[in-house]
Amino acid sequence: MRHFRLHAVVPCAALVLLAGALSHAQAPAPRLGSIYSCTTPDGRKLTSDRPIADCASREQRILNSDGSQRGVLPPAMSPEERAVAEANERKLALERARQADAVRRDRNLMTRFPTEDVHQRAREAALDDIKTAMRSSESRIKSLAVERKPLLDEAEFYKGKALPPKLKQQLDANDVAVEAQRTLIENQKAEMVRVNKNYDAELARLKRLWAGAAPGASEKSASAASR
Repeated sequence: MRHFRLHAVVPCAALVLLAGALSHAQAPAPRLGSIYSCTTPDGRKLTSDRPIADCASREQRILNSDGSQRGVLPPAMSPEERAVAEANERKLALERARQADAVRRDRNLMTRFPTEDVHQRAREAALDDIKTAMRSSESRIKSLAVERKPLLDEAEFYKGKALPPKLKQQLDANDVAVEAQRTLIENQKAEMVRVNKNYDAELARLKRLWAGAAPGASEKSASAASR
């Protein structure tokens, strides 16, 4: 379309900035026959068939070919405004991704555990593995006690004297092995607490879902509360 009034050629950088502003403000998309109209800071009234660079810092009316208004192109964002808008968009994108993950996780949870009995059996299976490991460590400690007895009997002959290096090394190795097994048992006890805690939290979430809560609802509520 021929310009109704001459104005400067729009630089590429200005077009990019205007396109970004249009995108962020969700202004109506240009279409064939659209006319842009504005008044420049120095009072000139300009009209064009594309965004007007001289009015990048001002609001531009978007007209249909019959002169009726179909929308408004807001002023281009300043670098500071754009940085804030992009930061907000990243935050919203993260929240959307977090919510999608929560919905997927809840759906998978209900597929794995359709009833409380199924969930309880899974808990017991996980705890049985830990209990088996604990019994193995306890059995090893008993075996080490049996292995230590003849070493202590031999050490009786050296009361008040320095133990032979080999005997001392065997006793020390036995001590280290026993301590390692005791550490394993303590770790396994802590693991039992962790597993039970996870299953408790999981069960609480499942009960809400079984009662009809929407998948991901808890995550959405938590996100809203943090704002």
